[in-house]
Amino acid sequence: MERSAPPVPIKRLGQHFLIDPNIARKIVSLAALTSKDSVLEIGPGRGILTVELCQVANCVTAIEIDRRLYDYLIERDLSRSNLHLVPADAMVYPFEELPIGTVVVANLPYYISTPLVFRLLEHRRRFPRLVLMLQNEVADRLIAKPGTSDYGVLSVMAQYAATIEKSLKVSPRCFRPRPEVESAVVILHTREARILSPEEEFRFASLVKASFAHRRKTLVNSLKNQGYPQEAVLTALRALALPLEIRAETLSVEQFIALTRLLLP
Repeated sequence: MERSAPPVPIKRLGQHFLIDPNIARKIVSLAALTSKDSVLEIGPGRGILTVELCQVANCVTAIEIDRRLYDYLIERDLSRSNLHLVPADAMVYPFEELPIGTVVVANLPYYISTPLVFRLLEHRRRFPRLVLMLQNEVADRLIAKPGTSDYGVLSVMAQYAATIEKSLKVSPRCFRPRPEVESAVVILHTREARILSPEEEFRFASLVKASFAHRRKTLVNSLKNQGYPQEAVLTALRALALPLEIRAETLSVEQFIALTRLLLP
């Protein structure tokens, strides 16, 4: 029986399918997988990366939200005993059911890449390594340093949870349809030890988001507008020997951690 044509991309799902097998092989190489590894792939699309992952990993769980693509991959019959295709939304999929030590390797959908990164990092005890293809601008925000325009909430939260390196830029020519932006592959090695307790982490995340809520304002005024007592913030800044007119984008991750501890009730 003749196989059906691949489903056309859906723009609202941010679908840009990788078509370059050489890039797929490079991504798998960067993931440094072994025959004992379990892998999570989010958005397998037409399966070009999936096939490469299955050749080296012990088990590949591939989550696809688009039922048309799931059916297409089933019809393709990849015939690999180590592949588990799942029709599901990665934003609600129960990651806790995956084995501890699972490596995430994925070409993340553009429209949801940032919230997916946040969710994956929330489960970082399960994922020692994330190898992600993202928009280049998102990759730049992940690795941004204090004092730069790209530095923000994503930078601080990701760098708190992992060490990050940008490893490979990918041209729009490697996708169909071609995106209007370049892509990049980043590797996140998640931190095993927690610097803060779960309760402190919650307050840390709230503080970071509040700090960047008004980028043009000083940290004191931005936090004041978000409900933090002004005098407590001023006292904390003095204790850290930081200028009272400092802005959020100049604080390091370590300084945000220290500020969180000083502002704890």
